[in-house]
This record gives sequence, C-alpha cells and structure tokens, in this order.
Amino acid sequence: MPPSNLLAALEALLFSSDEPLSLDTLSEALEAEPERVAEALRELDAQYRERGAGVELREIAGGHLLVTRSEHAESVGRLLRGRKRVRLSRAALETMAIIAYKQPVTKVEIEAIRGVDSGAVLTTLLERNLITIRGRSKVVGRPLLYGTTPEFLDYFGLKDLTELPRPEELRALVAAREPEQMDMIELGAPEGAADVGSTRGADAETEIAESAAEDVTDQELADEADEAELTEAPARRNST
Repeated sequence: MPPSNLLAALEALLFSSDEPLSLDTLSEALEAEPERVAEALRELDAQYRERGAGVELREIAGGHLLVTRSEHAESVGRLLRGRKRVRLSRAALETMAIIAYKQPVTKVEIEAIRGVDSGAVLTTLLERNLITIRGRSKVVGRPLLYGTTPEFLDYFGLKDLTELPRPEELRALVAAREPEQMDMIELGAPEGAADVGSTRGADAETEIAESAAEDVTDQELADEADEAELTEAPARRNST
C-alpha cells in the first residue's frame, strides 16, 4: 500500500540514497504504480524549482538523484575541502575519454591515440566498473572491445552519452583554460551528440576535455577532478 504522503516518502528515499534510483526501484519501495511515482517526481522537481531550493532533482544514468545546485558549489567546496577522495589519474582520464568517444574501441586503438601501453589503466577502469567489455572485434586476432557503463554516466553526472560535448565544444572548453591545446584534441564525438547543459555534467565535461589534451599537467587534471566532485556533491545524508 502506498504511503499516505507519497511526495514526502519519495523525497525521503531520494535524500537517503547516494546513487541514482530507477523508477522501478522507487515504485517497488513505495508500493505505488510507476505512473504515480513518475508524476510525484515531476511534482517534486517543480516544487524545488519554484522555491529556488538548494538542491535539484537530476536524471542520471537511468535513475533519479538529489544533487546540490551549481550556484552553491563554492560553499559545498569549502565544506568538503581537505576530505580524502578517490579520483582518476591522468592516464585513467585520458583512457576514459578515448573510450567514451570512440566506443566500442580496442586496446590497440586506445594505445595508438595515447602512445603508451594502457593495459594497467584498462584493468583499473574495469575494476571500478567505469568500462566494460562489449565483445570482440572482427579484425585479425579478434581483440576485445571496450565501452562505457552506467557507472561511467553516474561518475560524470551524465544522463546518457548524447550529453558528452561535441568536438567544437571540447575545443571551447580547452581554449578557455589552455589556448595552446586547441590543436591537440583528436577525438570525435558520438553520433547524435546533443548540446551540453547539465549542472553536474558541466564540470565533468571540462575534466574529460582537459584529459583529451595529452600534455595537460597532472596537477591541472587533479584540480579538475576536485572541482567536478565538489560541485556535484549530492545533497543528502545516509539514513541511519
């Protein structure tokens, strides 16, 4: 039986979760029809927008998640500054960017772009479930093909791959920080890529764009990763 106050119960579930919740998951937890839950999600989102709340409801990787609004990034950053975080290395970011734009792609193709062996990096990304094996190529030797996962979308705050920046957007993002890197971006965007505009995705897209330029310094990439994580910090506490 659905709770008497479906909207409040829905908000409680979203607040207590640290990962996107699918419509089916929410429907099952609330014992309510998916149509009713979907309507409640729209109503909750409208309420947040109407009162200018400090959080917003975002659709990420096929689920729904409460995140802080971008205008409060500085305050959230001060709160979280100094806390230990797990972040991707420069090599991992470069490899992740190549896979995101070229997928499905083989290890040989990745290494041809990066110019170095990428076996260890691929293992790390597989262990973190940011990439997955999509089968085998039809070329001689039938090498493995790699692609991104829903966890990749969650990590970078993207609804789907169409939110990845297009080549011209990549160039604009890099030019804003490192004009000399303009000619170094060789990656192509996925077919049907749309305009970017998501709050959580904006900083993540900058992180991907920076990593695609091969001679961006390690410190800049580390700072970019920090900025993305601080801006995107979800506004929720785990329930006890």
